Amino acid sequence: MSVRIKLQEPDLARRHRIGKAFEWLCCGSTWFGIVVLGVLLMSVAWKAMTWPAPKAMTATAQATPDKAQPSPPPLSKKFFTNYHSRNPREAGLLSALWGSLWLTMLVALFSVPIGVGSAVYLEEYANEGRLKRLIQLNLSNLAGVPSIVYALLGMTAFVKMFGLFHKDEEKTLVVNLLFTTVDIPLPFDRTLISGALTLTLLVLPTVIVASQEALRAVPSSIRTASYALGATRWQTIRHQVLPAALPGIMTGVILALSRAIGEAAPLMLIGALTYVAYTPGEITNVADIFKNPHGLLDAPFDKFTAIPLQIYQWINQPKAEYSHVAAAGIVVLLSILLVMNTAAILIRHRFQKQTRW
Repeated sequence: MSVRIKLQEPDLARRHRIGKAFEWLCCGSTWFGIVVLGVLLMSVAWKAMTWPAPKAMTATAQATPDKAQPSPPPLSKKFFTNYHSRNPREAGLLSALWGSLWLTMLVALFSVPIGVGSAVYLEEYANEGRLKRLIQLNLSNLAGVPSIVYALLGMTAFVKMFGLFHKDEEKTLVVNLLFTTVDIPLPFDRTLISGALTLTLLVLPTVIVASQEALRAVPSSIRTASYALGATRWQTIRHQVLPAALPGIMTGVILALSRAIGEAAPLMLIGALTYVAYTPGEITNVADIFKNPHGLLDAPFDKFTAIPLQIYQWINQPKAEYSHVAAAGIVVLLSILLVMNTAAILIRHRFQKQTRW
């Protein structure tokens, strides 16, 4: 026995060395990623808080110094209250912020009922068979399709409506509601509703797959116990399955919406604007909703821009100051995404603590 232990000691030491080396490799990889990401974030944040250094002044300029007050940094209060301007020191993100907000609300309005409803049907009602397996396969594949493909589909289906309306045959559909009317252009053209529907196509597979995974995670014993007590399938889904799956569904929806906020390629292809001096529906605060409630109905059919598009437009400007304005926009976009992802994690943990199987 002692001879066998002695023979195993060198091999054991070698395996320990390999394990330790692998541990250090993983640790180094982690810290390398953290350091690189930290440097990039600090660089962007610093750029967002400063303007580029002024160029060397001529003798005439030095003799007549500028009496004007120094302008605030790019990321300041006026950055959130100003529209885009040809003067980089006056440029703001107001129209892009409201455009992204409207996009997010409309995408959620379209994708959540369709996505969650599809997941419930596939998991709770659809029979196992070739058709269901085919749908599942296509959903998994669609979740990984590049966004530019959805942009082409959105351009064809929503912006041009498959060419059903020629340029001289474009129409306006007047919808009469209780106290007002809504003018809907046909085709939708390059409006907010076209962008929202295109992004809905983009995130819908993600919402469906995430909702399916959340429904599968609910133990079958919950359903069996509910049926044993005389509940119908709808009552079981409504009162037992959906509340138990809600954390996973909400997490998937929030992550899908955060992806939609950061997308630029689909909006660029469908023709969203980059220079917009107004907000959808002319709504810039809550008071405007009460002053002009009709703006809520007009907003989906207005021209628009979004934060990623505005950042892209600033980066392509020749003036050096615009790169600092773009850095401020990047900080705002990253902050929004961080808040949404943090909310998804907190919601999931909170509901999981309340769940008792």
